[in-house]
Amino acid sequence: MDTYRRKKPEEILAAIQKQGRGRLHILIGAASGTGKTYHMLLEGRSLSEQGVRVVIGSITASDRAETSQLMNGLDRVPGIIWSIGGTETEDLDVEAILCRRPEWVLVDELAHRNRPGAAARTRLEEVEQLLAHGISVVTTVNVYELEGVQHTASQLTGIKAAEVLPGHVLQMADEVRLVDVTPEKLLSRVEQHKLQVDQHSSVVKEGNLSVLRELALRLVAEGVGESLIKLREEQGYTGPSGTGERILVSVQYHFNGSIYIRRGQQIARRLNGDLRIITFVNSNRKRTKEEAAFRKAMIQLADKVGAKIEELPIRSRRRLSDQLVDYALRNGVTRIVMGHSKQSFIQELLQGSVVKDVLRRIRHVDLFLVADRADHDGERILPTKSLNSAGSSSVVEMKERDSSIIRGHFKVYIGAAPGVGKTYTMLREGNELLHSGLDVRIGLLETHGRQETEDQIGQLPLINRKRIAYRGTELTEMDTEAILREAPDVVLVDELAHTNVPGSRLRKRYEDILEILEAGISVISTMNVQHLESLNDTVEHITGVRVRETVPDSILHLADEVQIVDVAPRTLKKRMRDGKIYAQEKVDQALQHFFKEANLIALRELALRELADDVDERLEAWERNNSLRGPWRREEVIHVCVDVQEDADRLIRRGFRIAHRLKATWYVNHVQVTDREAMMRKEYKHRLDQLKLMTERLGGTFRIVQTDHRNQVPELLIQLADQDAATQIITGQSKYRYRFASCGRRAVIHRLVRDARHIDILIVAKDM
Repeated sequence: MDTYRRKKPEEILAAIQKQGRGRLHILIGAASGTGKTYHMLLEGRSLSEQGVRVVIGSITASDRAETSQLMNGLDRVPGIIWSIGGTETEDLDVEAILCRRPEWVLVDELAHRNRPGAAARTRLEEVEQLLAHGISVVTTVNVYELEGVQHTASQLTGIKAAEVLPGHVLQMADEVRLVDVTPEKLLSRVEQHKLQVDQHSSVVKEGNLSVLRELALRLVAEGVGESLIKLREEQGYTGPSGTGERILVSVQYHFNGSIYIRRGQQIARRLNGDLRIITFVNSNRKRTKEEAAFRKAMIQLADKVGAKIEELPIRSRRRLSDQLVDYALRNGVTRIVMGHSKQSFIQELLQGSVVKDVLRRIRHVDLFLVADRADHDGERILPTKSLNSAGSSSVVEMKERDSSIIRGHFKVYIGAAPGVGKTYTMLREGNELLHSGLDVRIGLLETHGRQETEDQIGQLPLINRKRIAYRGTELTEMDTEAILREAPDVVLVDELAHTNVPGSRLRKRYEDILEILEAGISVISTMNVQHLESLNDTVEHITGVRVRETVPDSILHLADEVQIVDVAPRTLKKRMRDGKIYAQEKVDQALQHFFKEANLIALRELALRELADDVDERLEAWERNNSLRGPWRREEVIHVCVDVQEDADRLIRRGFRIAHRLKATWYVNHVQVTDREAMMRKEYKHRLDQLKLMTERLGGTFRIVQTDHRNQVPELLIQLADQDAATQIITGQSKYRYRFASCGRRAVIHRLVRDARHIDILIVAKDM
């Protein structure tokens, strides 16, 4: 239907401007040495093999063996050599390229400044000239060379770029892709003299590399998120996409307003979300002096935290909740932050309650009610040094706990979907390690018949699989005992989330990997972001597919290195159409379901954000002061309240993710109403066992308390929270949505909202 949709004027103008213009692909890395040039050449060779005319316009580090090998067979247009400070450098020979008229040009280092007196001052100007002549360009850039990032990078690391690219560069690009490398890998290249970098440079410091890497991950994720929003708008979708967080703080010009703004800002930072602030004003009423003073102070505070207060006219006091919810849905808000109601039970009945009205209307949007503790704690949420509590261990703490064990090095390649090249990259690294003299074996490989992947096996020896008899059929599985017996230095194990075949000693492949690591053998493995346990519900919301095989988040947190293999959705869909991912008979079905463009964009954003969070967690664990998300001042204690309904799993996963980000102790509480018939049912017991197992797998504590009367459930939950000094209660949205739900059989959520006003409450929206 999009083919027949009437185009907007700006879309028509953009289409006209792009006619006859070349395409621009930008490869972004954290710093020099991440492999941007290598991947640029890979893309060039791939195009050349398809019959496309490709030339090299400018290249750096051509003395590296891998780079030189990829250059073989590609035409090169020699650049203009000149010297600066005794070092030779190269400008593009634009006239020679235009005479050659290639379809694509490979141009390294977009942030290059040309020689004095050159027709164009910068390489960017020359690239724009090539694009205007219909020649497409693949180019590279370091994240700190981009306007908008350079200032933050300089503040956090002291690194400054010689040339800064303007902010519109990424908007010009048809495709932006991250070339990700862990700091450990980059530093290893420096130590092995595979990378010519001054070892005293600020760039070559693990902490600084981590900061630059996180900046690159977040920058690309934001761009992917913007493209997803645009696509969803074109397709007529409203509400949040399910990938990034967008926090909306609703305030009044009142003394509590600053508390809500600060809380909202801190939530936004910890969840890496955007922050919006709105207030409803009556334009027909003049502000009091007190309101004017609060307004001025709150506008200054909003500016300080990087947001603006948007003033919206009140249409009707009775319809405030409608206005608030409509605004949230129009703007893709994922969480509304507001204060607890100050009304009594009788006042709520007679006058209505904005909080309850919002709860009755919202779908797919969480509601966070901020406790008013100003009298006791003051503005307690000012950023200060973060505290680690026993409930959610840092990466460093988890590793120190096993310091007595000579543990193997664990690396995981993660991707947004099948076919991005995780196995290909794992095999490539395996061959690099093999050639460096290490004993590297393939423990388990799934090529799925992909020729490009099979070609990467090279000289890597394969440990034969174990054969297991099952119901008259012979199945194969990774032979963990053989790996332990042969004890190589490194073993490559594909598909971390795999469930072992029936009859295996261990149920999950990651359990085998843990045994291998404990034996001192290093492991490199692969997985897709949708297999991460805590993202299970998010992925189902995005794709409509429930992923059955999952990996506990703790396994990923235990990894010494996690690296993303990033591929643009259009490239991935082309691979699919070319039969490089699934067999041709499955291609059409995949493209219409899981591999829909919106799904691929959302999963890519999810993977980038997830890894950025992982990088930030490691920065905090190393007690660095430049964590991009900012610290959380006080020890948090999270209480998740669940029944045995389907959304209990989602609440537990949400509780874990929040607790992990806040370094919080967290509990899952279930109140069991004494009913012998219900308690004896196998389904009920089985369900409780499932919830307990999930909680413990994610590192929480599952508790069951009993009562004889259903109406005591809210009271018991609040008692438990007070007993543990809980700072936040997480619960699901009530199924009772009618106005007077608090009469008669009162919903638990309404009682919690009214009687636990001294505690922050997060009400998680039902996924309908």
